[in-house]
Amino acid sequence: MTELLPLLVSAFILGLLGGGHCLGMCGGLMGALTMATPPEQRGRRLQLLIGYNLGRILSYASAGLLIGSAGWAVANSPVALGMRIAAGLLLIVMGLYLAGWWSGLVRIEGLGRRLWRYLQPLSKRLLPVNSLPRALLFGALWGWLPCGLVYSTLLWSASQGNALHSALLMLVFGLGTWPVLLATGLAAERLTALLRKRGVRIAGGLLVILFGIWTLPGPHQALLMGHAGHTSSQH
Repeated sequence: MTELLPLLVSAFILGLLGGGHCLGMCGGLMGALTMATPPEQRGRRLQLLIGYNLGRILSYASAGLLIGSAGWAVANSPVALGMRIAAGLLLIVMGLYLAGWWSGLVRIEGLGRRLWRYLQPLSKRLLPVNSLPRALLFGALWGWLPCGLVYSTLLWSASQGNALHSALLMLVFGLGTWPVLLATGLAAERLTALLRKRGVRIAGGLLVILFGIWTLPGPHQALLMGHAGHTSSQH
Protein backbone atom coordinates (compact mmCIF):
# COMPACT_ATOMS: atom_id res chain seq x y z
CA MET A 1 0.00 0.00 0.00
CA THR A 2 2.95 2.33 0.68
CA GLU A 3 4.09 1.98 -2.92
CA LEU A 4 0.56 2.74 -4.14
CA LEU A 5 0.26 5.99 -2.16
CA PRO A 6 2.42 8.16 -4.50
CA LEU A 7 0.42 6.81 -7.43
CA LEU A 8 -2.86 7.76 -5.75
CA VAL A 9 -1.49 11.26 -5.09
CA SER A 10 -0.44 11.49 -8.74
CA ALA A 11 -3.88 10.36 -9.91
CA PHE A 12 -5.60 13.00 -7.77
CA ILE A 13 -3.26 15.77 -8.97
CA LEU A 14 -3.83 14.73 -12.58
CA GLY A 15 -7.58 15.04 -12.10
CA LEU A 16 -7.41 18.24 -10.06
CA LEU A 17 -5.07 20.20 -12.32
CA GLY A 18 -6.36 18.58 -15.49
CA GLY A 19 -9.71 20.16 -14.72
CA GLY A 20 -8.96 22.93 -17.20
CA HIS A 21 -8.96 20.34 -19.98
CA CYS A 22 -12.13 18.84 -18.51
CA LEU A 23 -13.82 22.23 -18.78
CA GLY A 24 -13.13 22.23 -22.51
CA MET A 25 -14.74 18.80 -22.85
CA CYS A 26 -17.56 19.08 -20.30
CA GLY A 27 -17.93 22.81 -19.69
CA GLY A 28 -20.91 23.07 -22.02
CA LEU A 29 -22.58 20.20 -20.23
CA MET A 30 -22.08 21.89 -16.87
CA GLY A 31 -23.90 24.89 -18.31
CA ALA A 32 -26.72 22.66 -19.58
CA LEU A 33 -27.17 21.07 -16.16
CA THR A 34 -27.17 24.51 -14.59
CA MET A 35 -29.82 25.76 -17.00
CA ALA A 36 -32.01 22.74 -16.24
CA THR A 37 -32.87 24.20 -12.82
CA PRO A 38 -33.91 27.74 -11.84
CA PRO A 39 -31.33 29.82 -9.86
CA GLU A 40 -33.44 29.61 -6.70
CA GLN A 41 -33.22 25.78 -6.73
CA ARG A 42 -29.54 25.68 -5.82
CA GLY A 43 -29.89 22.40 -3.90
CA ARG A 44 -31.54 20.74 -6.89
CA ARG A 45 -28.76 21.99 -9.15
CA LEU A 46 -26.10 20.58 -6.82
CA GLN A 47 -27.92 17.23 -6.77
CA LEU A 48 -27.84 16.98 -10.57
CA LEU A 49 -24.19 18.00 -10.72
CA ILE A 50 -23.21 15.40 -8.11
CA GLY A 51 -25.24 12.72 -9.90
CA TYR A 52 -23.60 13.50 -13.23
CA ASN A 53 -20.07 13.50 -11.79
CA LEU A 54 -20.72 10.32 -9.80
CA GLY A 55 -21.82 8.51 -12.96
CA ARG A 56 -18.77 9.85 -14.79
CA ILE A 57 -16.17 8.68 -12.27
CA LEU A 58 -17.86 5.29 -11.92
CA SER A 59 -17.31 4.89 -15.67
CA TYR A 60 -13.65 5.82 -15.16
CA ALA A 61 -13.31 3.19 -12.43
CA SER A 62 -15.08 0.56 -14.58
CA ALA A 63 -12.75 1.30 -17.49
CA GLY A 64 -9.79 1.03 -15.13
CA LEU A 65 -10.97 -2.36 -13.90
CA LEU A 66 -11.57 -3.56 -17.46
CA ILE A 67 -8.27 -2.50 -18.99
CA GLY A 68 -6.41 -3.23 -15.76
CA SER A 69 -7.40 -6.87 -16.14
CA ALA A 70 -5.32 -7.00 -19.32
CA GLY A 71 -2.37 -5.55 -17.40
CA TRP A 72 -2.84 -8.10 -14.63
CA ALA A 73 -2.64 -10.95 -17.15
CA VAL A 74 0.97 -10.03 -18.03
CA ALA A 75 2.04 -8.75 -14.60
CA ASN A 76 4.23 -11.77 -13.87
CA SER A 77 5.78 -11.98 -17.32
CA PRO A 78 8.83 -10.22 -18.82
CA VAL A 79 6.38 -7.63 -20.15
CA ALA A 80 5.97 -6.32 -16.58
CA LEU A 81 9.23 -4.36 -16.76
CA GLY A 82 8.10 -2.66 -19.96
CA MET A 83 4.78 -1.83 -18.31
CA ARG A 84 6.57 -0.17 -15.39
CA ILE A 85 8.70 1.88 -17.78
CA ALA A 86 5.55 2.86 -19.69
CA ALA A 87 3.88 3.92 -16.43
CA GLY A 88 6.80 6.17 -15.48
CA LEU A 89 7.03 7.72 -18.95
CA LEU A 90 3.28 8.37 -19.06
CA LEU A 91 3.46 10.12 -15.69
CA ILE A 92 6.27 12.33 -16.98
CA VAL A 93 4.32 13.13 -20.14
CA MET A 94 1.19 13.98 -18.14
CA GLY A 95 3.25 16.16 -15.81
CA LEU A 96 4.55 18.08 -18.83
CA TYR A 97 0.96 18.51 -19.99
CA LEU A 98 -0.25 19.78 -16.62
CA ALA A 99 2.62 22.26 -16.43
CA GLY A 100 1.73 23.53 -19.91
CA TRP A 101 5.04 22.52 -21.47
CA TRP A 102 3.75 19.92 -23.96
CA SER A 103 0.24 19.25 -25.26
CA GLY A 104 0.79 16.13 -27.36
CA LEU A 105 -1.42 14.26 -24.93
CA VAL A 106 -4.58 15.36 -26.73
CA ARG A 107 -3.64 13.26 -29.77
CA ILE A 108 -4.69 10.15 -27.86
CA GLU A 109 -8.32 11.33 -28.04
CA GLY A 110 -8.64 9.79 -31.49
CA LEU A 111 -8.53 6.33 -29.89
CA GLY A 112 -12.07 6.59 -28.53
CA ARG A 113 -13.91 8.42 -31.28
CA ARG A 114 -15.31 5.23 -32.82
CA LEU A 115 -16.79 4.12 -29.51
CA TRP A 116 -18.26 7.57 -28.88
CA ARG A 117 -20.16 7.43 -32.19
CA TYR A 118 -22.30 4.68 -30.70
CA LEU A 119 -22.70 6.23 -27.26
CA GLN A 120 -23.48 9.82 -28.27
CA PRO A 121 -26.97 9.04 -29.66
CA LEU A 122 -27.81 7.28 -26.36
CA SER A 123 -26.78 10.35 -24.36
CA LYS A 124 -29.07 12.59 -26.41
CA ARG A 125 -32.08 10.48 -25.34
CA LEU A 126 -31.44 11.51 -21.72
CA LEU A 127 -31.84 15.22 -22.45
CA PRO A 128 -33.05 17.30 -20.73
CA VAL A 129 -31.19 16.13 -17.61
CA ASN A 130 -33.84 17.05 -15.04
CA SER A 131 -33.71 14.12 -12.60
CA LEU A 132 -31.06 12.32 -10.56
CA PRO A 133 -31.33 8.98 -12.46
CA ARG A 134 -30.93 10.82 -15.77
CA ALA A 135 -27.91 12.70 -14.40
CA LEU A 136 -26.28 9.45 -13.24
CA LEU A 137 -26.86 7.72 -16.59
CA PHE A 138 -25.79 10.78 -18.56
CA GLY A 139 -22.58 11.04 -16.54
CA ALA A 140 -21.90 7.32 -16.98
CA LEU A 141 -22.15 7.69 -20.76
CA TRP A 142 -20.19 10.95 -20.83
CA GLY A 143 -17.36 9.20 -18.96
CA TRP A 144 -16.50 7.45 -22.24
CA LEU A 145 -16.11 10.72 -24.15
CA PRO A 146 -12.79 10.75 -26.08
CA CYS A 147 -10.39 12.65 -23.82
CA GLY A 148 -6.60 12.54 -24.10
CA LEU A 149 -6.09 13.14 -20.39
CA VAL A 150 -8.52 10.39 -19.34
CA TYR A 151 -7.19 7.87 -21.85
CA SER A 152 -3.56 8.56 -20.89
CA THR A 153 -4.42 8.12 -17.22
CA LEU A 154 -6.25 4.92 -18.12
CA LEU A 155 -3.21 3.51 -19.94
CA TRP A 156 -1.00 4.51 -17.03
CA SER A 157 -3.31 2.86 -14.50
CA ALA A 158 -3.42 -0.34 -16.58
CA SER A 159 0.38 -0.54 -16.54
CA GLN A 160 0.26 -1.23 -12.78
CA GLY A 161 -0.52 -4.88 -13.51
CA ASN A 162 -3.38 -5.01 -10.99
CA ALA A 163 -7.02 -4.60 -12.02
CA LEU A 164 -8.18 -3.37 -8.60
CA HIS A 165 -5.31 -0.86 -8.38
CA SER A 166 -6.16 0.38 -11.88
CA ALA A 167 -9.80 0.87 -10.90
CA LEU A 168 -8.77 2.65 -7.68
CA LEU A 169 -6.40 4.99 -9.53
CA MET A 170 -9.11 5.91 -12.03
CA LEU A 171 -11.58 6.46 -9.19
CA VAL A 172 -9.16 8.82 -7.43
CA PHE A 173 -8.44 10.57 -10.73
CA GLY A 174 -12.17 11.11 -11.21
CA LEU A 175 -12.50 12.49 -7.67
CA GLY A 176 -9.71 14.92 -8.49
CA THR A 177 -11.76 16.38 -11.34
CA TRP A 178 -14.74 17.10 -9.07
CA PRO A 179 -13.67 20.47 -7.57
CA VAL A 180 -13.29 22.26 -10.92
CA LEU A 181 -16.40 20.83 -12.56
CA LEU A 182 -18.58 21.32 -9.48
CA ALA A 183 -17.22 24.84 -8.99
CA THR A 184 -18.00 25.63 -12.62
CA GLY A 185 -21.52 24.28 -12.33
CA LEU A 186 -22.11 26.30 -9.16
CA ALA A 187 -20.42 29.44 -10.52
CA ALA A 188 -17.58 29.27 -7.95
CA GLU A 189 -15.11 31.33 -9.97
CA ARG A 190 -12.50 31.76 -7.22
CA LEU A 191 -11.67 28.06 -6.93
CA THR A 192 -11.59 27.65 -10.70
CA ALA A 193 -9.28 30.66 -11.05
CA LEU A 194 -6.93 29.33 -8.34
CA LEU A 195 -6.52 25.94 -10.02
CA ARG A 196 -5.86 27.65 -13.35
CA LYS A 197 -2.96 29.72 -12.04
CA ARG A 198 0.26 28.96 -13.87
CA GLY A 199 2.31 28.58 -10.67
CA VAL A 200 -0.13 26.00 -9.26
CA ARG A 201 -0.15 24.04 -12.51
CA ILE A 202 3.65 24.04 -12.80
CA ALA A 203 4.07 22.90 -9.19
CA GLY A 204 1.58 20.07 -9.70
CA GLY A 205 3.17 19.12 -13.04
CA LEU A 206 6.64 18.95 -11.47
CA LEU A 207 5.35 16.76 -8.66
CA VAL A 208 3.80 14.32 -11.14
CA ILE A 209 7.05 14.31 -13.17
CA LEU A 210 9.01 13.44 -10.01
CA PHE A 211 6.60 10.58 -9.29
CA GLY A 212 7.13 9.41 -12.89
CA ILE A 213 10.91 9.43 -12.50
CA TRP A 214 10.56 7.51 -9.24
CA THR A 215 8.34 4.93 -10.96
CA LEU A 216 10.99 4.18 -13.61
CA PRO A 217 13.24 1.22 -12.78
CA GLY A 218 16.69 2.34 -11.68
CA PRO A 219 19.25 2.54 -8.85
CA HIS A 220 16.80 4.43 -6.63
CA GLN A 221 14.43 1.45 -6.70
CA ALA A 222 17.27 -0.90 -5.75
CA LEU A 223 18.13 1.35 -2.81
CA LEU A 224 14.46 1.35 -1.73
CA MET A 225 14.25 -2.46 -1.89
CA GLY A 226 17.54 -2.76 0.00
CA HIS A 227 16.29 -0.42 2.71
CA ALA A 228 13.03 -2.37 3.01
CA GLY A 229 14.92 -5.65 3.28
CA HIS A 230 17.27 -4.20 5.92
CA THR A 231 14.30 -2.95 7.97
CA SER A 232 12.51 -6.32 7.82
CA SER A 233 15.68 -8.20 8.88
CA GLN A 234 16.00 -5.93 11.91
CA HIS A 235 12.44 -6.78 12.92
